[in-house]
Amino acid sequence: MVHLRQRIADRLVYTAARIGAAGAGMVQPETALRWAAGLGHQLYRFDRRHRERALSNLAGAYPELSHAQRERIAVDSFSHFFRLAVELFSTPRLLSRHNFADRIKLRGLDEALDLFNSKRALVLVTGHYGNWEVLGSLLALLGYHIEAVARPIDNRLINQWLLEVRQRRGLRIISKWEQELDRMTALLSAGGMLGLVADQNAGGRGLFVPFFGRLASTHKSLALLAVSRQVPVICGYARRRGLGCHFELGVSDIIHPEHWQSQPDPIYYVTARFMHAIEQMVRQQPEQYLWMHRRWKTRPRHERQGKPMPAALRRKLESLPWMDQPTLDRLINPPIEWA
Repeated sequence: MVHLRQRIADRLVYTAARIGAAGAGMVQPETALRWAAGLGHQLYRFDRRHRERALSNLAGAYPELSHAQRERIAVDSFSHFFRLAVELFSTPRLLSRHNFADRIKLRGLDEALDLFNSKRALVLVTGHYGNWEVLGSLLALLGYHIEAVARPIDNRLINQWLLEVRQRRGLRIISKWEQELDRMTALLSAGGMLGLVADQNAGGRGLFVPFFGRLASTHKSLALLAVSRQVPVICGYARRRGLGCHFELGVSDIIHPEHWQSQPDPIYYVTARFMHAIEQMVRQQPEQYLWMHRRWKTRPRHERQGKPMPAALRRKLESLPWMDQPTLDRLINPPIEWA
């Protein structure tokens, strides 16, 4: 009975999503995006669980801001989430090689483009920031072969629909991190490009690296692939410019193999560095980050047990070139409500 109810609920959600997408396709994209922003505002008002989670995450990330300032970011983040859905289905008919220059602004991409054109293996990393779906689509539109790792959505109907949309835009999808390591390794061995949204909570088996002044469990698969194959890691983004379907493509960091050669723990260093790069992206326009997702859900064992930070983890944090003392102190002694 429970399974039947879930199937009915999934079908209803899927039907509503298809109707919404069809309605958005019948009006100008700017109009659909304004409607989406309004829906986001309403969701913020009525979805208490996600509202409180977003505000809690923002309080930890931006303790220096007032509650009113954090609330403005949270409201805009909810609107951003709904705009993503509209852009997902509007982009294929609005972006082409012919109008690319009118809708896309490139920032600091010279070195990254040289790497793309070198035909060497690359790992491309982004976070739940800006429009990560557009980022992969734009690279495919420009003729770059890229395979993206994406966690399947629980609603199988919506997951299949989304998969078809992605593939129509030239993206090839790898469905799961842990189950597809052989495929990812083969792709990099063949000189391919692998794309990942890397700020997922990785559970108790992840590496705990800093993210907005708090340890965050992060998948180590990406760093293992990069280090074992000696592959550069490009940390990039596609963020929205204005209300219409206009975007800025940029790079916040490029991690080359020589950067981790002298590090005491290369896997930890690469993982911490790409999360640091994602944090720098988000700080530029925090309203375009998905603050309602459970990034800091899993806590390290020493925090759960109320014990001091292990010396080995502290040494790893101290070895990070960008680490400063206030951030280190906060990581070692997190606020009471986080312990």
